[in-house]
Amino acid sequence: MSKDGNRVVFLRSSGPDDPTNALWVVDRGCAARRLTDGTDGVVGELTAAEKARRERAREQAGGVVTFVADGSLSTIWFASGGIHEVDVATGAVRALASAADAYDPRPQPHGNRVAYVSGSTVRLSNGTKDAAIPGLDDGPGISWGAAEFVAAEEMGRSRGFWWSPDGTSLAIARVDTSEVESWWIAAPDRPDVAPREIRYPAAGTANANVSLWITDPDAGPVVEVDWAQGEYEYLCDVVWGAQLLLVVQPRNQRATIVLSADPVTGETTEVGRHTDPHWTELFAGTPVDTDGRLITIADDTAVDTRRLHVNGSAVSPAGLQIRSLVDVDDAGVWCTATRAAIDAQLVHVAFDGEVTEHSAPGTFATAVRKGGTTVLSEATPSGPTRWTIRWSDGAEHVIFSYSDEPGFDVSPAFHIAGPRSCNAAVLMPAGHDGSPLPVLLDPYGGPHAQRVLTARNAHATSQWFAEQGFAVVVIDGRGTPGRGPAFEREVHADLAAPVLDDQIDTLQALAASDERLDLSRVGIRGWSFGGYLAALAVLRRPDAVHAAVAGAPVTDWRLYDTHYTERYLGHPATSPGHYEQTDLLADAHRLERPLMLIHGLADDNVVAAHTLTLSSALLAAGRAHEVLPLSGVTHMTPQEQVAENLLHLQRDFLMEHLADVQ
Repeated sequence: MSKDGNRVVFLRSSGPDDPTNALWVVDRGCAARRLTDGTDGVVGELTAAEKARRERAREQAGGVVTFVADGSLSTIWFASGGIHEVDVATGAVRALASAADAYDPRPQPHGNRVAYVSGSTVRLSNGTKDAAIPGLDDGPGISWGAAEFVAAEEMGRSRGFWWSPDGTSLAIARVDTSEVESWWIAAPDRPDVAPREIRYPAAGTANANVSLWITDPDAGPVVEVDWAQGEYEYLCDVVWGAQLLLVVQPRNQRATIVLSADPVTGETTEVGRHTDPHWTELFAGTPVDTDGRLITIADDTAVDTRRLHVNGSAVSPAGLQIRSLVDVDDAGVWCTATRAAIDAQLVHVAFDGEVTEHSAPGTFATAVRKGGTTVLSEATPSGPTRWTIRWSDGAEHVIFSYSDEPGFDVSPAFHIAGPRSCNAAVLMPAGHDGSPLPVLLDPYGGPHAQRVLTARNAHATSQWFAEQGFAVVVIDGRGTPGRGPAFEREVHADLAAPVLDDQIDTLQALAASDERLDLSRVGIRGWSFGGYLAALAVLRRPDAVHAAVAGAPVTDWRLYDTHYTERYLGHPATSPGHYEQTDLLADAHRLERPLMLIHGLADDNVVAAHTLTLSSALLAAGRAHEVLPLSGVTHMTPQEQVAENLLHLQRDFLMEHLADVQ
């Protein structure tokens, strides 16, 4: 969106069968017009770095998937086999002089150059000439300008360099992975291809050594920012506005600190701090420094509320859970927030605490806003998501979606049930006669993700399974967001018992008043943390769960990354018991129910070793199980045919083994 709020650019494909995104633009008072999808004679082969970036961002589309623009939105840049520039007025696209492996372009404020990452360095192009910034070549294991693995995967920081507002300097992250363990991702279906090396910081092992340097674009690094890396291991974010701000955390994540850095001397001063005895969270869109106000989001455990803070003092009321910051104006802060965990509203929180809602209740809203104009996305439980531009003069423009309808009615029934009042959704086949059906638990169940939302797309796959003959139950138990800090922190030191107990207890409470839920035939399916939960369920509660499909499960938390795992379980050297009580391998001998394990062999997030080591432990214990390896598939399954067939295989496996449970 342009700074003045008069122009909006967005991505949209041409229809439900087109996976290629194109750039579209809407000017105030005008119809939307298409610019380019990146294939207009300029697209190139995706580089390994760009593929990795898309994996971290969970981007599955083709064409233009991310872009940057100048403040007026007159020029747009995107990377695709080099850097490409779009003239928004004419739609003309030209390729800039740039390296073929270019990604993450960022235009120079008040200048005519574009900085971007190539290989292990940052380069500059003025359109006709391209050159590397001097002094950024330190040899093997060191890169400049790119986010390290845990920053991109867990912290939400996908970039590693930032222009100063006047365009004269760059803050560039230097990442040294020489002490990080080397892991190898093989392609068993391609014995002629060498395994791919990745530097993976598993729990308890070394992280990348990250430093930040103020850099002259023509002369190279000038001064290192002293942010006390020995005390604060994680560089979580960098914001360069009225001042240069760094967000940092110690390794145990029990504090989040905002530092102001002097770009001339590199010295830092603490300007904000939030602490918690368990862990502190990171939040999208913060911090914001404007008009002498430092705006952050932090948990207020005294009133069990995630609140907006201005200069360290809470301004949003107790009970209103802040999700993300959208914009700041003279009167207050625009953000998304919720009172009931299953929905979210766009609200304005005045600096005196007054709250005004700007989206419909009972929906799940997200938004962007500039110059008084808001682009509002509102999802509903049963209909398509609606995107609306609300211009600053009050006029509205609807952005139409070209996506297909599911082909069936998605009809989640929402409940609050069980001893811990968990949110749940129950989905039944259309026109069902009320007779008992086999139950399919369909959770994610872990931190940082909700499944029970007032958003149709969140339930479409669950409804598909319901149409196959299941009563599908989706439960958000302890550890999931939206309920407040205390509910999320119930999984501290134990990612197994609380999440599993909530699935079983809530299901039993629902079934006590719903005869359609046949508790003698209960299956479970899940992916990633949901896959861990699915395997955990049949290993530890075979009395209640009778078959499981576990996709890409974490089976041994010592094999997952530092920033995520240690936040909940601590360091394995000092808290070994936390890892032992969550380890699936130790439970392998307990398997007595059907279990299908599915894993992409190219997964560099939850590596295939998780499934393979559990399978080995099950075999050693003499426990029958099924393993489905997916060649060339990562943690996502973007291949349409693979994703569709996986649904059919899961359905058939669960139906077969729930048909005659004993």
